[in-house]
Amino acid sequence: MNIGITVFPTYGGSGIVGSELGRELAARGHSVHFISYALPTRVCPLSDRVQFHQVDVFDYPLFEFPPYDLALASKIVEVAEAEKLDVLHMHYAIPHAAAAYLAREMFKPVRYLPFVTTLHGTDITLVGARSSFLPITRFSIAQSDAVTAISDYLAAETYNTFGLSNVEVIPNFINAEDYQRRENPELRKRLAPEGEMLIMHVSNFRPVKRIPDCIHTLAEIRRRNSDLSVRLIMCGDGPERERAEGLANHYGMADSVLFVGQVPNIAEYLSVADLLLVPSEMESFGLAALEAMACEVPVIATDVGGLPEVVINGQNGYLVPLGDISLIAERSIEILSDNEKRHRMGRNGRAWAVERFNTEKVIPQYERVYEKVKSEK
Repeated sequence: MNIGITVFPTYGGSGIVGSELGRELAARGHSVHFISYALPTRVCPLSDRVQFHQVDVFDYPLFEFPPYDLALASKIVEVAEAEKLDVLHMHYAIPHAAAAYLAREMFKPVRYLPFVTTLHGTDITLVGARSSFLPITRFSIAQSDAVTAISDYLAAETYNTFGLSNVEVIPNFINAEDYQRRENPELRKRLAPEGEMLIMHVSNFRPVKRIPDCIHTLAEIRRRNSDLSVRLIMCGDGPERERAEGLANHYGMADSVLFVGQVPNIAEYLSVADLLLVPSEMESFGLAALEAMACEVPVIATDVGGLPEVVINGQNGYLVPLGDISLIAERSIEILSDNEKRHRMGRNGRAWAVERFNTEKVIPQYERVYEKVKSEK
């Protein structure tokens, strides 16, 4: 099939999942055409089967905010005709699903172009639920030829917010070959020069990720157990970074908290981690947790959203109440101080990730959705 995929190209769960999906589809013989304003983060390299079509946004003084959704719809029509697209896959409802609807209507004189919308979280729980966006979000989702969500939690939220029940749950996924623990003594030595244990955090550093909780946790670990040598590795970047750096300085832990920025191959870093912290206020799935488990890293995460569908409490990590720094620190010390438990949880996490979320199980679900919407029109 010829498949058009639109994602937000920046770091974040929806962009990562859309990018990885495109690569997996191409590996299965499909032709994938990414349509966005910039090359998605993890789409590299391009090839005959993976192409990128850039949306040019018209910058005109009359427009206080450039009309990206309209430019996207026009570009979709252009690519659909030139590349004979069979189906569109829009990741994140607004504005992508609305743009796909416009493109489908514009393309009708040529033929019907079905589109699938995948909901990722804040497009439902934050953006789409706002009064100014709720009607257009509901309409765009309802007009989709198929709708998927990345967790049972998000499917339920879609029904609660919009009254829409025709949502198929297709979870996020990992390629078990790409995401596995590979020893890297050089990287481990660079991150832990004195042989410290490594706690890791991976995110886009938005307020919802509760970045300060990671710093507070390290401080509490040091207060409770001064003999446990630990460093905190912060992977990612975003608006909360400066605040987190200031907090690390406040605690006198600047040398123990390393901000490494955006990491091109996160599996390399996860492979040297001993523990992953996910203290988020909300996660519709928890992709970082899944990637960590595939690399045999135990996870401590908040008991919110879709995280309980990924982290099995006491087996591959622990779930804790939101903001409970004391318990996060207690569980962290428990895992870092017990090699047998840490390795057992790591093995359990790997087995769970491969069994439940491997590409070999998940990608065919998307292929079936594409075939269904294509055959119905």
